[in-house]
Amino acid sequence: MQYRIEGGNLPAVIINLNPGESIVSEVGGRTWMRGNVQTETKALGGAGKALGRIFTGESLFMSVYTAQSPCEIAFTSSFPGRIVARELQPGESIICQKSAFLCATSGVELSTFFQKKIGAGLLGGEGFIMQKITGPGLAFMEIDGYAPEYTLAPGEQIVCDTGVVAVMDATCTLDIQQVPGLKNKLLGGEGLFDTVVTGPGKVCLQTMSAASLAQLLGKYMPSKN
Repeated sequence: MQYRIEGGNLPAVIINLNPGESIVSEVGGRTWMRGNVQTETKALGGAGKALGRIFTGESLFMSVYTAQSPCEIAFTSSFPGRIVARELQPGESIICQKSAFLCATSGVELSTFFQKKIGAGLLGGEGFIMQKITGPGLAFMEIDGYAPEYTLAPGEQIVCDTGVVAVMDATCTLDIQQVPGLKNKLLGGEGLFDTVVTGPGKVCLQTMSAASLAQLLGKYMPSKN
């Protein structure tokens, strides 16, 4: 299997499959395909994991695309940004924001991740329920806006606005902290809380989420009488 990511800020991942190779996505996830591809709709992972995917913004069923001959299949981002590829080893997991999952090779498992810390779930901007993607295999995620990546050493932290964390290794932990100082809280313009990710592991941020853009544009929308 070979792939390429192109399209700039409106990206597509274009995957070339050999006969017998498969790609999995949410139902109807593919944008175009060329060649002989068999499409099947399945509830992968059993009923429990299938229902859990609904809470992460994915569909109950998944589409499995299997090449019957050398073929090409493409998946596109639903929002301007970047498509990130991660090669996951057996048992290796990453934690993603809801609806980040785009597609993956057939050995990858998509499940639900629940925030254990109430504060992080309520105020962290990522929510109680996130996506957990586990290898082995190659997974593709769609990230809103520009997507800088950092590798954190054990105990090293990165502090960011709520809703900015897009993907992190399962070895990282996510929490919140209050913005210090009353003047900063009231006048600083950064909000009351920050999201804190602690290493070890990789973390991928996003510069503009769909929710943030909608909130920004909402200020300029005419109000309904």
